[in-house]
Amino acid sequence: MQRRNFLRAAAGSAFFLPDSLSRANAANSIGNNRPAYDVAKDEDFWREIQQAFTVDRNLVNLNNGGVCPSPRVVQDAMRRQLEFSNMAPAINMWRVLEPEVESVRRRLAANFGCDPEELAITRNASESLEICQFGMDLKPGDEVLTTDQDYPRMLTTWEQRVRREGIVLKKISFPTPPPSLDDLYTRFEAAVTPKTRVIHFCHITNLTGQIFPVKRISQMARQRGIETIVDGAHAYAQFPFTYADLDCDYYGTSLHKWLLAPHGTGFLFVKKSKIRKLWPLMAAPQSMADNIRKFEEIGTHPAANHNAIAEALTFHEAIGVERKAARLRYLRGLWTEPLTRLPGVIVRTSADPEQSCGIALVSVAGKSCRTLADQLWDRYQIIVTPIVHADFEGLRITPNVYTTVGEVRSFVDAMTKLVSS
Repeated sequence: MQRRNFLRAAAGSAFFLPDSLSRANAANSIGNNRPAYDVAKDEDFWREIQQAFTVDRNLVNLNNGGVCPSPRVVQDAMRRQLEFSNMAPAINMWRVLEPEVESVRRRLAANFGCDPEELAITRNASESLEICQFGMDLKPGDEVLTTDQDYPRMLTTWEQRVRREGIVLKKISFPTPPPSLDDLYTRFEAAVTPKTRVIHFCHITNLTGQIFPVKRISQMARQRGIETIVDGAHAYAQFPFTYADLDCDYYGTSLHKWLLAPHGTGFLFVKKSKIRKLWPLMAAPQSMADNIRKFEEIGTHPAANHNAIAEALTFHEAIGVERKAARLRYLRGLWTEPLTRLPGVIVRTSADPEQSCGIALVSVAGKSCRTLADQLWDRYQIIVTPIVHADFEGLRITPNVYTTVGEVRSFVDAMTKLVSS
């Protein structure tokens, strides 16, 4: 009772409000001035965050890598603006709401650590990255260096340019997990040739959650006159970093993943000196050659989606990205540690915090990952992602801030039964 009274006093009346932002602020009061690793294990803190969501607790969603649910405050903001738009779209959507995207741009740029004039609001990481992939001038024989564990859509995009224009796509491979970040860097450096024009790689892979030494690769490439495109689809808002930690030329991400923004939102960073020579995916007038907004020329689109990003960013900042990352790593440890003690179970993601955060891949010898995923859903209503690669397969497990310790333990119990059988 004493602890409960303390928590109520610390949070004030907002502790009882059914609003997700109030709950995030209440949790923030509980965790104030405490180390992130300490808050990561404080269930009172995370219970407030969990109650900010409207997820179905009759199932366990451990597939937050593809798309994440938004907290209630984000859903409400988007719903409110959609209703307002529909009252008189030509005025309310185009003249009133659409200009508010500039506020979103400024806030995202401040959080990412770049100039607002270097950040375009897009619909997802794929759109952001394809702007770069299709927008670069390359000629037959020019080489693009990537990995065989990059996102399939991005590999498909480069392969289309190979067929259409005769560029060369080179893919490096690496073990899961790699022995070190130095090993990853060395593989890129060794694969560079005088014909390499672009290095395209993930900040963190969607397959195993492997984090790359982005800044080191980017600076190596710049010294050789090579441009760098970084796929940050799973990185932004999952763990702390800013652009200064990357130093790449182009960076694309989705905001409906770890920022918990509306579905179909993302951003593209383009270094200011690169904007003019990068062609937009949809045509823009010559007068916009140096304008980052030329990459937003997509025709009619809802203003509500991108405007509600602001609420997601406020919710994210109220939690604190250091706390979020610490919690995700804590939840990862709750399932990886007991499962690795089972025979035939291999976790293909490094436990080194410099190499991973909330995403991890687990393989079971002699068992199909697709069969395991089906059994987890059919028998236990647990959602996971089967990953099949030429060199490995497994289940990708991605909890989020709304995931409870009980849900993680349910997954461990279910997997123990399935592996034992």
